[in-house]
Amino acid sequence: MTNEQREFQKNNQHSGFDRDIWSVFKVMGEFVEGYDKLFQIGPCISIFGSARTKSDNKYYKLAVETAEKITKKGFGVITGGGPGIMEAGNKGAEQANGKSVGLGISLPFEQGINQHVDPDFSINFNYFFVRKVMFVKYAQGFVVFPGGFGTLDELFESLTLIQTRKIDQIPIILFGSEYWGGLIDWMNNTMKEWQTISDKDSDLFHVTDSTDEAVKIICDFYSKKEPMPNFHF
Repeated sequence: MTNEQREFQKNNQHSGFDRDIWSVFKVMGEFVEGYDKLFQIGPCISIFGSARTKSDNKYYKLAVETAEKITKKGFGVITGGGPGIMEAGNKGAEQANGKSVGLGISLPFEQGINQHVDPDFSINFNYFFVRKVMFVKYAQGFVVFPGGFGTLDELFESLTLIQTRKIDQIPIILFGSEYWGGLIDWMNNTMKEWQTISDKDSDLFHVTDSTDEAVKIICDFYSKKEPMPNFHF
């Protein structure tokens, strides 16, 4: 290696290290902003689902209705702040004069925070993992409507955290048996048969097609327990 090559390598190493250190501060900044805003909102329920769901879809309408009923029980609603089911959740919370929180993510194909998010509780993240921490830390339950890879990621991460006891058990509700039925059959007939999950792991979530039942599951759970943040650092 020539002296010029060594010097080039040395400069690149320093440049990469500087970028990594700066990234640490950017991540810290997102955590601080998230903690500062979300600490103020009180107990919330996270509503997940597809950004592609149109406003005339039955699950959009059911998400609006669910969010309204949740809000009337004293909970705020947290969504990813985008379109589709997220918009429906925020719309329902807004219509019930409740707290409507949007945790957005900067993506090239997303349209930004929807109009039903309270500006005081709107945050746009650059890092998926910081955003996911906020969903879990400040939500006292999850209502999961039909969705794609992102929805499944949020669902299974939450189930994993409960299964491994990194957070306390909280209500997780899968809304739409026609959508989730195949996945649940696979869990019961394949995962349990292969012993990759235990028989009791399917008790970590509920399946429903009723907005009233979804709200009742949450309220019954918290009739015996005070809602608290899910973990502390």
